[in-house]
Amino acid sequence: MLDSRPVILVVDDTPDNITLLSGLLKEQYKVKVATNGEKGLLIAKAAPPDLILLDIMLPGMDGYETCRRLKEDETLREIPVIFLTAKEEVEDENKGFDSGAVDYITKPISSPVLLSRVKTHLTLKRSKDFLADKNQYLEAEISRRMKEISLIQEVSVMAMAALAEMRDTETGNHIQRTKLYIEELATQLSRTDKYAGRLCPEHIGLIVTSAPLHDIGKVGIPDHILLKPGKLTYEEFEVMKTHTTLGRDAVLRAEQLMDSPETFLRFAKEIVYSHHEKWDGTGYPEGLAGEQIPLSARLMAVADVYDALTSERVYKAAMPHEQAVEIIVADAGRHFDPDIVDIFVKCSYKFLEISERYKNDHLNA
Repeated sequence: MLDSRPVILVVDDTPDNITLLSGLLKEQYKVKVATNGEKGLLIAKAAPPDLILLDIMLPGMDGYETCRRLKEDETLREIPVIFLTAKEEVEDENKGFDSGAVDYITKPISSPVLLSRVKTHLTLKRSKDFLADKNQYLEAEISRRMKEISLIQEVSVMAMAALAEMRDTETGNHIQRTKLYIEELATQLSRTDKYAGRLCPEHIGLIVTSAPLHDIGKVGIPDHILLKPGKLTYEEFEVMKTHTTLGRDAVLRAEQLMDSPETFLRFAKEIVYSHHEKWDGTGYPEGLAGEQIPLSARLMAVADVYDALTSERVYKAAMPHEQAVEIIVADAGRHFDPDIVDIFVKCSYKFLEISERYKNDHLNA
């Protein structure tokens, strides 16, 4: 039958003390013995005990140093150590507690005191272990639920975005590509001094998750305009521009259902409504300029235009990557945020890789 009693490691170099302690403890506990600090450490590392009774005056490495080494070991540091010693000076006790001991019993040893202290510290350790296990369980459960919520959010966004993409049979993997483009831009931009505080991992994650919604408003654009295989007239383009407002209003309605002023859709509102604004103020729908344009929308503008330039349409061929990069660079400070264009240039090879991997004729790549 498996011995489930708590394990006490006694570290003492005096045979009489070992005999006394073993005799007192053996009825309630499983006792292991070491006659010096080095052996005590080896035994503890091989199979960590529940509590250690440690003599201070040991040959070679003394009890203080043995205790310090125990506390330096991540697998052993939580084991309670009770010092056993004939030293009664306050400074000796302080030295013992400073080295990591939880208690101090002076010799000659009183049987009731020893058994009471051992019982107390084992009870405290069990409680501490229980709370640690409970905390680990709760942390794991919170992590699981957060991942579940994140997945639900992403699936919801992708489902909404797919509705818009279904209206336009030419966009293919546009959603997937722009999502990866904006992730690359945001990640690289977050490593700069200027934007490190504004683009934390949580915000980048939400921006990337929200990116597929950028054209959700196109569900409200009439087919004869949305699907027209050619250049739009002025009047048709004015209707097309309303997809930003239609999309923003759709996201707002979804957000109202959550009964919260601040939700995971906050970046979606920015991207949907403002990704056609231009750095010089000539964009739409509000003619915002510079940093008036939300950062998430400025990131989306570069990703969206690059994809539009390098993707084939019924009315145009796909532009080579190098030419698309030249056009975006030329429009820095006019259409695009110059800081983002600088980052785009540095990671443009990543854009090419994404573009090649998710070509419209390789939807399952």
